[in-house]
Amino acid sequence: MEKYLEAFWNALVGTADWTWKSIIFEVPWYTNFFWGLTAISLVVWLLEIAFPWRKQQKIFRRDFWLDAFYMYFNFFVFSIVIAGFYQVLSLLFAEVNITASSLALIDFSGWAPWMQLLIFFIILDFVQWFTHVLLHRYKFLWNFHKVHHSVKEMGFAAHLRYHWMENVLYKPLKTFGVMILGGFEPEQAYIVHFIAIAIGHFNHSNIKITWGPLKYIFNNPVMHLYHHAYTLPEGKNGVNYGISLSLWDYIFKTNYIPEDSGTITIGFKGDDKFPQDFVGQNLYGFGKKKS
Repeated sequence: MEKYLEAFWNALVGTADWTWKSIIFEVPWYTNFFWGLTAISLVVWLLEIAFPWRKQQKIFRRDFWLDAFYMYFNFFVFSIVIAGFYQVLSLLFAEVNITASSLALIDFSGWAPWMQLLIFFIILDFVQWFTHVLLHRYKFLWNFHKVHHSVKEMGFAAHLRYHWMENVLYKPLKTFGVMILGGFEPEQAYIVHFIAIAIGHFNHSNIKITWGPLKYIFNNPVMHLYHHAYTLPEGKNGVNYGISLSLWDYIFKTNYIPEDSGTITIGFKGDDKFPQDFVGQNLYGFGKKKS
């Protein structure tokens, strides 16, 4: 038991220390997610201001500051809190000889670095797409995912507005998916993570971008806005589940873009009764709910 407690504490303290060092610029710039996230956010926000899709939407839109808080809480604060649990889980798996290499179906470690990154990006995105489908399909998961869909005016920071339980659900599935399908995380994985942050911000931004013919590969704000639509096609739990890539939706026939005005109502049935504050939203999802 002592080694688990020690591992838990060391992981928690280590993650907190890394986060602090990131803030004060004491980590390599290419792994500094604190300022990387901040820089990407500022760039996309400035683009929203310069090229607004919904011109009537205010610069400081509804829940702008709430979403900004979510962005840093989910990316950093909760990462510190949960780090110890993940480390203990990793030790438990190692004790029964469950490792990335033992689960891998294919060994990509000998491939060229750029190929490793591309494969890692594709595998990671598919696992996230599949997890996203589950969040909409099962009611107890949907109750947590409602936090993300409670956004009523779309903007870049809505990207990271989600219930803390999504961190708990996504991380293990992403880890197992990557372990089973590839068994590795490339040394330059930070490149993939930064690209994913930028694409996610753009997908939630008040900017009209479709990427032309590339829309069948990459997700975009027009497509993702309909993922948040209040009114969905009959019989559908959701549409346009893509995270960075849209191709999964086209492959599995979950794509839906009837028009591109950007003026649709977003949210979900009963969102007028949904908690409006951070604490209320993050306590939501436990127990019976009416909305």
